Amino acid sequence: MPPLEEHPLRHVLNAEVHARPPVPLQCPEAVTYLALLHDANSTRDKAEHIKLLAAQLGLSEPDTDSGHVSLDAGEFRLKWERHNEFSTYTFFRHADAVDVSDEHALLSVPTVWRNSIPGQLVVATHIAIRKAGPTSPEDAISASRSTGLPTVAAQIAGESGWVVTDFHIRDGYSRFLILNASLTPRQAGRTVQRLLEIETYRIMALLAFPVAKQVRELLSRAEGELACLMDDMGRTASPDDERAVLDRLTHLAAEVEQSVASTTFRFGAAAAYYQLVRQRIADLRETRLPGYPTIEEFMERRLTPAINTCATMARRQDDLSSRIARNSQLLRTRVDIELERQNQQLLAQMNHRVKLQLHLQKTVEGLSIVAITYYGSQLVHYLAKGAKEMLAPLTPEHITAIAIPVIAGLVHFGLRRTRSLLESHDT
Repeated sequence: MPPLEEHPLRHVLNAEVHARPPVPLQCPEAVTYLALLHDANSTRDKAEHIKLLAAQLGLSEPDTDSGHVSLDAGEFRLKWERHNEFSTYTFFRHADAVDVSDEHALLSVPTVWRNSIPGQLVVATHIAIRKAGPTSPEDAISASRSTGLPTVAAQIAGESGWVVTDFHIRDGYSRFLILNASLTPRQAGRTVQRLLEIETYRIMALLAFPVAKQVRELLSRAEGELACLMDDMGRTASPDDERAVLDRLTHLAAEVEQSVASTTFRFGAAAAYYQLVRQRIADLRETRLPGYPTIEEFMERRLTPAINTCATMARRQDDLSSRIARNSQLLRTRVDIELERQNQQLLAQMNHRVKLQLHLQKTVEGLSIVAITYYGSQLVHYLAKGAKEMLAPLTPEHITAIAIPVIAGLVHFGLRRTRSLLESHDT
């Protein structure tokens, strides 16, 4: 059989589900993660920046078109991924022992290159993976509590390990500690990937919170203004008043619609990121440790209210937009009805004028018959005087007197005939 025709995107789409796999990790391992927002030109600049690092390390130039690159520099490994709004840089460093004071993976990364990564930093995280034997969960939790910050701790992956964090930023980085009891390298890699995604999507979702605060101020003012406009609409006494209210209502609608257009993406993205956070938390399969909140409990208490606020502002904004549209339509209907009433009055006045013109025209027609008859009879009189010998014994006066009713009748009949033809064409 001849080969089947393939869709041009078949292999690309199939490769998409295999893209960005977690990196298998051994213990002990240090992971440092950076996420930077894109700006106008940083998407292209970040790809070039990755190629620059490969050149400095003496590695072959990577293909950045796919949006994800892995580099192995020996002393550290780098996994770069490009997303819609941000790019991520995950550095891995494996060692036989990782000191408590040295638990990050940036030691061997060229400092100048690292400090010149384009974009705005939104997430910076250190993750330390250690064996559960040398470091007990109790010691790790006690060390975390020594900072004086609330500690979040839970068993994960069917009690195959522990996660300890406080979600605070110290020295520019948040920190996670993973204690590995029986996690396989791939399980450890997936756990790290989920924690990094939780941290990233948490911050990305919260980008909508300041926007929600600004929208709340706009909505409070716009809702009050709309109420005042509706009161003014009820008190309008003339079409000019209604048009003035409609003009103010149109300006308010434009202001609200501009806010809707500028915030819809941010609010929609916040909801999508929050859903990803919840999914990644579920994937951790947490088991509660007595006396400590899990990551899920922490997010429900700290993140969910902010996301709910964003969702509420988005709904209020859409509702206000709909209310303004309904009230604008109502006011336009009132204005249109008033305009129609005025038009009917104008048409009635025009009909009255037409009737007056018709009466005047009939009067003028009578005068026209008299005038035409007069001039016609004079012509007949002159003709009769010129042929009086031929018309004897009739005199010119007799001929003129006989012609006057004939001329008047013909003129009257001609005018009525002309008016009838014009009226038939109009209908």
